[in-house]
Formats: sequence, structure tokens, C-alpha cells
Amino acid sequence: MDSLDPASLAAIDAASQPKPRVWKFWGTAFWGFVVFAAMFIGQIAVVGFFLLRQGGPIDQEAFAAAVKVVVSHGLTISLSVITGLPAVLLALWIAIRIKGARFSDYLALRSFSWASLGIGVVALFVLVMGWDALSRATGREVEPGFMGEVLKSARDDGALWLLVVSFCVAAPVTEEFFARGFLYRGWSESFLGPVGAIILSSMVWTGLHLQYDWYFLGEVFSIGLLLGYLRYRFNSTWLTIILHGLNNLAAVVQTILLTSS
Repeated sequence: MDSLDPASLAAIDAASQPKPRVWKFWGTAFWGFVVFAAMFIGQIAVVGFFLLRQGGPIDQEAFAAAVKVVVSHGLTISLSVITGLPAVLLALWIAIRIKGARFSDYLALRSFSWASLGIGVVALFVLVMGWDALSRATGREVEPGFMGEVLKSARDDGALWLLVVSFCVAAPVTEEFFARGFLYRGWSESFLGPVGAIILSSMVWTGLHLQYDWYFLGEVFSIGLLLGYLRYRFNSTWLTIILHGLNNLAAVVQTILLTSS
């Protein structure tokens, strides 16, 4: 009679279902490059729009100066981050659709418990506070100069709210779908395994933050390792998105306080 038990029947049915196909190492690397290219195109479109609005001479020196002004502008950066999100979503959807998998399943867009969120918040807090303490001990700035300049620019344009949306919502969704969602999923099921996937996806994610110096890149990489572990431990990319957003929000608030004093 055990064979008629609903739980047993459900287990048998689940076991009989074909496992979703997943891009392995090279497939994930190739589509990762496509996703990155889509992100770049989506973001650079905003930069191009603002450059066209400026008009003026188009000689190389003037163009380089204009680009430097535009890409360091708070409003431009906010809009470029936001426009990069739909481009990334489209590229990911195509890559996952080709494999015949569900978008949410492939990227581990699953719910998580309050306990896992609490563990993640505490771990992230301890890690970031450790880096802040090291910054103070070595006489370094607690927040990167890039953040302060962008925030001041956005505040002058009355676009501080847009900066918060882009840094705390659009950027976490875009980057976590890409790194802890897509890259980790494919690489963890390749010869790299979960540990190798966590390390390599964290390296790629760190490469998206080259506006910072080597010290802050080290902090970004360590945060990537933590988020990668939490993605592995709790099997939820939504969890890492929330934690990523909270971390960025804390960084924005900290920068506001430091630049206002």
C-alpha cells in the first residue's frame, strides 16, 4: 500500500521528470559575454543620448572630454543602470529559452526564509564592518571617492531618488540575475562545481566595478564570495538580490552622511 501514498507518488513523479538542460562551462561563458554585451549596449545608449544633446565640436579631444563629463554624472549613471536591466533580462531569457528551461527555475528565483535572510544580513554586516574598520586603521576613506562624486552630482540635479532606485533596485537585480543567477547556475554544474563557480562568478562580478580602486575591488570580491555562498547554501537568488540591495542602500546612506558633514 506504500505505493499508493501521495508522498511516494509525488517523489516518483518528480524523479521521472527530465532534468532541465543547463549551459555548462563554455556555454555559460559564451552567453555570459552576450549578456554583458547587452548590458553594455543598454547602458551606453543613455551615454550616447546625453552626448548628442550636448552637441558642439566632434574632434577627438572635445569628444573625450564630453564623455568624461557624461559618464561621471549622477543622472546619466542612474539612467544607464536602469536601462541596462531590460537588455540583460532579454538576453538571459533568450539563453534560457534555448535550453527549454523555465526562467525562474534556471535562475533560482525562489522564496527564502526569514532565518536565511537574518543569517545573510548578519554575515554581510560583519564583513562590511570589517572592511570599514580596516579602512580607518589604514587611514583610507571609508567610502570610495567615485560614490561621493556621483551622489553630489545626482543631488545637484534633483535626481537623488533616481540614483537610489538605480543603485538599490536596478543594479542588484541586473547583477544578481547575471552573476549569482545565470553564471553560478551553469558553472556550478560544470567541472568547476559550486566552489569554483562561486569564485569565478565573483571575479566576473568584481570586474563590473572597475570604477573603484584595488582596495574597494577587494571588498567587492569578498562580498561576491559571501553572496555566492548564500546562493549555494539557500538556493535562492532573490535572497542575494535583497542582500545586495540592502548593502547598496547602506552605502548610499553612508555616503550621504559623510558628504553632508
